[in-house]
Amino acid sequence: MSLWKALEGARVLDLAQPMRKGMPQSPNHPPFRMALERRHGDMVRPDGGSAANEIIVTGGHVGTHVDALAHVSQEGLLYGGRPASEVMSHEGFGALGIDAFEPYVGRCVLLDVAAVHGVDTLPAGYEITADDLSRAAGDLEIRAGDAVLVGTGWSRLWSSAEEFVGRRGGVPGPGVEAARWLAERRPRVVGGESIAFEHIAPGRGHATLPVHRIMLVESGINIVETMRLSELLDSGAREFVLVLNPLPVVGATGAPVRPLAVID
Repeated sequence: MSLWKALEGARVLDLAQPMRKGMPQSPNHPPFRMALERRHGDMVRPDGGSAANEIIVTGGHVGTHVDALAHVSQEGLLYGGRPASEVMSHEGFGALGIDAFEPYVGRCVLLDVAAVHGVDTLPAGYEITADDLSRAAGDLEIRAGDAVLVGTGWSRLWSSAEEFVGRRGGVPGPGVEAARWLAERRPRVVGGESIAFEHIAPGRGHATLPVHRIMLVESGINIVETMRLSELLDSGAREFVLVLNPLPVVGATGAPVRPLAVID
């Protein structure tokens, strides 16, 4: 059967949050800005035509984005024991940057931890455990090289910026035990709905990010953050095709992405 025939009747879900000025984001990164540089009428061609365009300024870890392996170091070392100083310059990273990420089109498993607890959205500051992930997986096998998304329902709070960022109440996410459970299964990439793929305790902020260390530095597993999973969670799909292709910004530690879920 041809590939396009296999896709006939498939449903495509957009897993990216809309990028706009003032959207929720980590305080550790430069904010997103967009403004019209030229408006219609600023310049009119002899035939009456006019064009508008914009200037966009953004950090690489704002909105729905992929973390490159160069994003985090531990004791000065990147994934594979490579000293960060050897590949880092004012122009970015000569290795392990987001331009080294090979586009992913393949099987994805969604672990709906919120459903395990019988809620649409996990409580603020809830630490996801290995048992939570195991229960969410059920009979679904996670194969080496798969993509794995962890559903918390947190993307439902996108319009409530203060609550979404979790400065006071924290954010639900995987703890160290859950991170090691995921890493043992050798996925190609993992992802979630909050601005950091981490358990953020109330009042702690981003003081430490051990899950990033386990994934990026120790295991070489890329992370997708700030995903819009609410529609996917409501669909009931638990395995599907994921299309993931971040902007290939040379030397960058992360870049925006518009993930697509292709479901039956």
